[in-house]
Amino acid sequence: MDVKKNDFERLIRENKDTIYTVCYMFSKDQDEVTDLYQESLINLWKGLSQMKPDGNVKGWIYRVALNTCISLGRKKKSRPTVRLTMDIDPFDSSDNRTAQVDMLHKRISKLQPFDRAIILLWLEDISYDEIGQILGISTSNVSVRLVRIREQLKKMSND
Repeated sequence: MDVKKNDFERLIRENKDTIYTVCYMFSKDQDEVTDLYQESLINLWKGLSQMKPDGNVKGWIYRVALNTCISLGRKKKSRPTVRLTMDIDPFDSSDNRTAQVDMLHKRISKLQPFDRAIILLWLEDISYDEIGQILGISTSNVSVRLVRIREQLKKMSND
């Protein structure tokens, strides 16, 4: 069990930014991002035995984190929630780069979960082949979907 625990800790240490990025793309609420991150860690731990030692580790991590976020997003939609409001925005920044990132995040969050996953992987500089492998679709399907997603994002900028 200690070997498994040590391997898991090393795996998480090396990939924590990847996991966090996936979670952040599915929510901007810091508490919710933390919940998604923790659920992803739980699912990674549970699925550790299914990971192929010679396989694409980063791709496996993306798949688990994406599936976790998508599944929890579906569950969340089926339950009514009440949002707490605050007079301050802890994510507010006058930095121009931060404003652009926020704008991109808002647009991406309006996409369907599968499209969100594709654009996230593309933004992470993952090859079309790898995106296809991670999501279980063909490379040409990735290409076609990315063209459509970029068009959707452009249309949002005109709204």
